[in-house]
Amino acid sequence: MAFALRLLFLLCGISGLLTGVWSKPKLVVKDNGCPKGWTRLDCHCYIFQDEVRSFADAESVCQIIHGNLASIHSDLENAFVLEIIRAGGEILQSWIGLHDALADGDYIWTDGSEEDFLNFDVGAAVPEPNSGTGDCVEIDQTDGLWQTADCMDTNLRTYVCITDVLLH
Repeated sequence: MAFALRLLFLLCGISGLLTGVWSKPKLVVKDNGCPKGWTRLDCHCYIFQDEVRSFADAESVCQIIHGNLASIHSDLENAFVLEIIRAGGEILQSWIGLHDALADGDYIWTDGSEEDFLNFDVGAAVPEPNSGTGDCVEIDQTDGLWQTADCMDTNLRTYVCITDVLLH
């Protein structure tokens, strides 16, 4: 199972390279530089998706809409993502883009950005290697702290996507 999940992430990455994920998408952009329905903070646009999906499926949907699961790099960005989730209604946990599915204990963001900020709830689910299914990270709506969950297809959560601001 762990091998299959790692292979899936590797294939998604290669597929993105081959299909031009990094090319400039042709999207309808609002005056603030974000696609319609997205909310801007600094140089990024965010959108909350209230349809529950597995971590891998959520990342795939984010890529389809020209983004990735949200990467968070500051307290301000964490609070911003939390407010987007809270505006979506009564949600307990939502996926963000941090995971260690490729190597236990080695957390990376799905968008490839630097891991320079962590907000794990050290009193609850401290990130540690598990039984080989990989740890994916969710943000808790009540306090904005992060916790880990198995990256299994049966773990379904809402999620937040991020993309760069598109300049005209």
